[in-house]
Amino acid sequence: MTKHYILSLNPTAKHDWDRCILRDPITAKRPEIAKLIAEAIGAEPGTYLVSVNIEVKVLEQVPDPQAEQLPLSAVEYNSDRAQLQELAA
Repeated sequence: MTKHYILSLNPTAKHDWDRCILRDPITAKRPEIAKLIAEAIGAEPGTYLVSVNIEVKVLEQVPDPQAEQLPLSAVEYNSDRAQLQELAA
């Protein structure tokens, strides 16, 4: 069973539980790992000894925008604005 999730790492988050978040990319809900394992074995009543293999492949990385933002100088801002106005014309 292959599942895709979005992992957000924020070491400067105010609360511990917000520093490492795993979410479904469509619903944004946090996955319940125990329910996923139960679904994989068929959820038949009983007690199971299970082995869970987690293989992680990074499909895409988006840097934290707060760390990437740099203030624009007035010259760069005016140049970018002039280019946008030319494109709009």
